[in-house]
Amino acid sequence: MSERLKINLCGVEFNNPVIAASGTFGYGLEFSRFTDLNKIGGISVKGISLKETYGNKMPRIAETASGMLNAIGLQNIGAEKFISEKLPFLKKYDTRIIVNFWGKTIEEYTETAAILDKADIDMLEMNISCPNVKEGGIAFSSCPEMTEEIVKAVRKVVVHKPLIVKLSPNITDIRLFAAACEKCGADAVSVINTLLGMAIDVETMKPKIANITGGLSGPAIKPVAVRMVHEVKKTVRIPIIGMGGIAFWEDAAEFFLAGASAVQVGTANFRDPDSCVKISEGLDAYLERKTINNISELTGKAVLY
Repeated sequence: MSERLKINLCGVEFNNPVIAASGTFGYGLEFSRFTDLNKIGGISVKGISLKETYGNKMPRIAETASGMLNAIGLQNIGAEKFISEKLPFLKKYDTRIIVNFWGKTIEEYTETAAILDKADIDMLEMNISCPNVKEGGIAFSSCPEMTEEIVKAVRKVVVHKPLIVKLSPNITDIRLFAAACEKCGADAVSVINTLLGMAIDVETMKPKIANITGGLSGPAIKPVAVRMVHEVKKTVRIPIIGMGGIAFWEDAAEFFLAGASAVQVGTANFRDPDSCVKISEGLDAYLERKTINNISELTGKAVLY
């Protein structure tokens, strides 16, 4: 891969800035038959919890105009099994390993984070769009004070790895949450998680997914995500990993111009498992055409009126 695409993100060297997004790329091995994992900058594995969980009941996915709804329910094998059963396979490849993790209580978050912090991985990505069962199911991402509390707690136990916090768009002002993350020690933020949505089958008159609502992803949400990356860039100094509807290199370039230092590609992987590689190649050709020496020079360089 070209030198133009190499980045340093929170002290971690990436061969290119395109990362496979959590929840869309399994544990990495599922896609190894369809694309060259060595050509992907990083892989953020599906959300890991303290113990194994089986997720929501079926149906859990529904196609929408320019996107999809999902309510998988964060199904995964748990932190210890991930380290023993899945991580060895990923270590065979020259790609950075980011472990996305979550919990239902602060104690679950910190215990999971402490286990993963000792594992042979590169970064941790904390999903705070989860219900705090001790607070009546209110999501940790729902108010800045709760975000501060969870980031502070996890930061105390994550001492060996950079900590990324994945922000929800389902709030009034994402800048407040990004600022809270920076204040409490996050090394970077991922912007954005899925938008809350719903779809109904008009023949059965039932919601298309059993959970009733789910996370909307895909090209339909890209303008919202780009706007939020731009807002966060003006608010914090820590790096931003942009995501939300990236399907082609032009989409990724928009996120860099808005303020991202790296990008994650999610729903596009279902359409084309080689999306991450193609996007990297397209970005490299774009940089060459624009005579830009490194992708980092593109970050936040949108020309505003």
